[in-house]
Amino acid sequence: MNGGSKMKHESEVKLIGYPQETVYAKIADLNNLAVVKERFNDPEVQAKMAGNIPSDKVEQVKKTLETMQVSTDSVSVEVNPVGRLAIQIIERDEPKCIKFGSVMSPVKFNLWVQLLPVTTETCKMRITVDADIPVFLVGMIGKPFKDGIERIADMLASLPYE
Repeated sequence: MNGGSKMKHESEVKLIGYPQETVYAKIADLNNLAVVKERFNDPEVQAKMAGNIPSDKVEQVKKTLETMQVSTDSVSVEVNPVGRLAIQIIERDEPKCIKFGSVMSPVKFNLWVQLLPVTTETCKMRITVDADIPVFLVGMIGKPFKDGIERIADMLASLPYE
């Protein structure tokens, strides 16, 4: 027995107002995540977030984004109190799916971003995360785990893909 428990969650399906191929190209190159950092510093984006996220959390996200390091295949951030977390792309299935795996993380996990066309100009996205959670943490992190996946999905759905 490994002392872990499988925890899997699928986000709600998000509609994105861009073609599947455009969204895939942006997500499949993690260098494009730099736009997240830039967008977060936009006063209009911060004002929009203020209605949804408490101000202390906005400051936490801002500090986390300042530590973000990206390359084509990986991204890492400093998260208190955990330390540096890193993921990398482990599989690409153009233009349908990008699979990520944890590299530096206290919890081993995989994350899939699945994209399906709706029209030639829109697509839908779902994120699935499959994690090995230590048994003693399952009860404590269930809701934050699911909420975090939904926030990632919301963030990816709101990115400018042009």
